[in-house]
Amino acid sequence: MVPAAALIALFAGFLGAVLLEVVIVKCARRFQLYALPNARSFHQVPTPGMGGMAFVIPIIAYLIAVDIAHDGASLASGLWPALALVAAIGLWDDLSELSARVRFSCHWIAVAWVLWHVDPAWHWALAGVVAFAIVWHINLFNFMDGIDGIAAVQCLLYCVSVQVLTGGVPGWQGDLLWLTVGGTLGFLVYNWPPARIFMGDVGSGFLGLLLGLSTVELWRSETLPLIACLTLLAGFWFDATYTLCVRMITGQAFTEAHRSHLYQRVAERKGHLWTTVAYTTFGIVWLLPLAWLQLRFPAVSYLWLIIAVLPLAVLAVRLRVGLLAADLEPSSHKDRDNF
Repeated sequence: MVPAAALIALFAGFLGAVLLEVVIVKCARRFQLYALPNARSFHQVPTPGMGGMAFVIPIIAYLIAVDIAHDGASLASGLWPALALVAAIGLWDDLSELSARVRFSCHWIAVAWVLWHVDPAWHWALAGVVAFAIVWHINLFNFMDGIDGIAAVQCLLYCVSVQVLTGGVPGWQGDLLWLTVGGTLGFLVYNWPPARIFMGDVGSGFLGLLLGLSTVELWRSETLPLIACLTLLAGFWFDATYTLCVRMITGQAFTEAHRSHLYQRVAERKGHLWTTVAYTTFGIVWLLPLAWLQLRFPAVSYLWLIIAVLPLAVLAVRLRVGLLAADLEPSSHKDRDNF
């Protein structure tokens, strides 16, 4: 049974996000703050952006309250400044183009800051690997937030699945997960296909850092194995990593905007709604059971992870993920209606 505090956090996150979204939409229309179509996007008309502020604000406010309540002795004292920095940089990038050097530098600063609060005694090599992984997760979340609803759905799948697999994360960290669930649900009211507002970099980078740090803390505290967390997030990290590797290997300008991710290839054929629903179904009926099997049979946990990403790998090869349209074989288009 879900504790009362968790239900309050869930409801507060949902209600706060819905109300804030109304304000954000009105401000975006008043000041013409729109996300414009580009080489990476699938929308055809300017659409209000920065919708991620609707869950960013309540989550940071909650973490500040936890920090005050624990008199600065909690992980929250490192978490909220890092999240605030990533959100601020994302908001800046949403409002006006920001250089990649500044953006990445701030990501590294935010991750270094919070990892120091997680465990300052970490070996430097381990800390470096973890920091690199989280910085990559921040950015891949931005890459994967390209169609309506998909980034919010990934967040929901992860947070709810963690609570199911652990029987409920205890303390304020468990309430934080429920607050995040409520916030992203409230955002989805406006972002579900067809979207009336987009998350923006302010929201995608924020969620990338939040879920990445959550994975590290669950692993470090032995609340949930790292492989189980990676399984729950497989849809995002596999797609983004595979696509980047293909683009680098084939000599493409991999830092430029593109539409060659797996989820983008599927969306081109089936549309936003079908793709987001399929992604949700895949997380519930495939990834969550495999993460549970990793808890029951930990000796072969890597096998379950391989099985988890196998359908993604097969589909990525079939749809020529990572390749430019000009590089696709003519035969690959014959299967457009048969996928």
